[in-house]
Amino acid sequence: MRLIRNLACLIIFLMPVSSKAQFNTNQLMQTGRIALQYEDYVLSIQYFNRVISLRPYLYEPWQLRAVAKFYLDDFVGAESDASKAIELNPYISQLFDLRGIARIRQKNFQGAIDDYKRAIKLDPSAQGFWYNSALCYYQLKDYDNALALSDSIIKRWNNTAGAYSLKAEIYLQKKDTTQAAQWLDKSLKIDPYNADAWTTRAYMAMGKKQWKEADGFFTEVLRLKPTDVNSYVNRALCRINTNNLRGVMDDYDKALELDPNNFLAHYNRGLIRVQLGDDNRAVEDFDYVVRMEPSNFMAIYNRALLLDRIGDLKGAIRDYTTVINQFPNFWTGLEQRAWCYRRLGMTSKAELDEFRVFKAQMDKHVGIQRRWSKAKLREVRKRSEINLDKYNQIVVEDEPEVDHEYKSGYRGRVQNRQVDIDMMPMYMLSFEAYNNGVLHYQAFDRDVERLNAKKGSEHKLYVNCNRQSLDTLQIQRVFSMVDTLTARIEGTATVHSITGKGQQQLLSLLMTRSVAYASLQNYDAAAADMTTYLGVDSTLSLAWWQRAVCQSLYMQSFDNSDMTQLKLSQIKDDFAHAISLNAQNAYLYYDRGNFYAKQKDYAQAIDDYTRALQIDSHLAEAYYNRGVTRILANDKKNGVADLSKAGELGLYEAYSVIKRYTK
Repeated sequence: MRLIRNLACLIIFLMPVSSKAQFNTNQLMQTGRIALQYEDYVLSIQYFNRVISLRPYLYEPWQLRAVAKFYLDDFVGAESDASKAIELNPYISQLFDLRGIARIRQKNFQGAIDDYKRAIKLDPSAQGFWYNSALCYYQLKDYDNALALSDSIIKRWNNTAGAYSLKAEIYLQKKDTTQAAQWLDKSLKIDPYNADAWTTRAYMAMGKKQWKEADGFFTEVLRLKPTDVNSYVNRALCRINTNNLRGVMDDYDKALELDPNNFLAHYNRGLIRVQLGDDNRAVEDFDYVVRMEPSNFMAIYNRALLLDRIGDLKGAIRDYTTVINQFPNFWTGLEQRAWCYRRLGMTSKAELDEFRVFKAQMDKHVGIQRRWSKAKLREVRKRSEINLDKYNQIVVEDEPEVDHEYKSGYRGRVQNRQVDIDMMPMYMLSFEAYNNGVLHYQAFDRDVERLNAKKGSEHKLYVNCNRQSLDTLQIQRVFSMVDTLTARIEGTATVHSITGKGQQQLLSLLMTRSVAYASLQNYDAAAADMTTYLGVDSTLSLAWWQRAVCQSLYMQSFDNSDMTQLKLSQIKDDFAHAISLNAQNAYLYYDRGNFYAKQKDYAQAIDDYTRALQIDSHLAEAYYNRGVTRILANDKKNGVADLSKAGELGLYEAYSVIKRYTK
């Protein structure tokens, strides 16, 4: 009778898992949201694509796909999808915010202003809409409208520091430094952590050539916004003027670490390397600049001088020739090219250049020396006033600009937002081997190895905690795998009786499909497969473990307030069952520790991490998470000691956390 009941339950459960289940748009939407929550943007787009193909009249999948594209820096695609969502439902203010911020990233400030006007009509209480609109007017140099909106913000929300600092910037652009200083003081009085205000104050100090003070202000900015590239570049300029060359190089190196394509950092670092005699590495910087801007003749000329100095005469001649072809009257360049020709034994070419210089000197004597036109000067370089006589001067932007942080739910990549601290993720079953940067360690569990031996070589399973985001091709392969497994599961359930070899084959297929679902972040379906598995065989620790982890990850995509006590109890029970069947599995204690830490039950979490380490003293992630948990529980001393051990084992992220919490 028990066998018949199990068979009936299994068939009832499997009936919805047919091809029709793929058309469950609610489930697809929820899984897409989870992938978006876990920053797997490419995967989330695949889910939303499926919903859109089935229900193109729903605005929400268009909206969420726009969000995913925005975080992937596809601002054109984000704007297009947001526009479609607006077409389907023009009464949602967040849609205009989304399209507005996508337009801002494309520097379409007027289009963004139009969006924020509509957003304000729908929701006039959203302060961010007003503020972003004012910033857009400022970017368009429409200072009157920017001031008017700033005044409106201050009238409605008088504690908005950003509005005060924006007014300060506007007055600074109007050359009214007195008013600018007054509004800055008000801004910093309300919010001393307003990075924009400190940036404006730094620019004011730079304008007065108060380099040391400006250095201090930019340092304050970087304390608040440690990834602000412009502040590193500008602080380097201040340090050049205080002869702090070590600090200069550190700032340019950091700027290029954050933004490898930053023109000013490459160009100016190249100039500093010349001063320090590091000619070969200076050439590398100017190579990069010339690749970025092939018509930047100042960079080409600097590279020519460097190549000349290090003995690459042919390369130097090439660059001198490029500049001379653009500026035939550049006599210094002709003299330098002639000297390169002479050293290569190309006497006739050297004499031709020398004769041109001699003739030019005679022409100048009788008053017919031609001058460069303003158009030619603009072609030389797109930044600041340029003259080839100033080839060795540091380059600055034509106008200093504050890198404003727009107030929106979509300000930038989720991974770039400042969070308190990240925990290492849970261990779970995966098709990928462990590769978390820890050398000489491989995650291993005896039950997994036994399962692989039963399954054979097909779809080998591993224990892993650092699942990598899949690209589009990999996603399609896993979707195809799920479809194939589903067909085989249905066939197994109907062709075989639920005993012996048929039962084992069915359980193996369910386990594999659960792991495939989990790799697609469809944790609800992954957990459901394990529920089916446990209905047939409740003796495998792995099944309880897999269900506990998948349900935990599924629930983490919601706010804690949405977690029912029933679900939380079920997850705890699943971990307890798994541990009772395999008490020497360190990963089970580690994962349960993560579960408790998420619930802010730090004492229980620390106990579980400790038990995991008693079983496997090389489990670096357990040291890391126990260290973080101890810090959150105000035990900084022991927390830092744990993080130090994690770093010693190879989790080098631990050192940045130590640095942060030991300042």
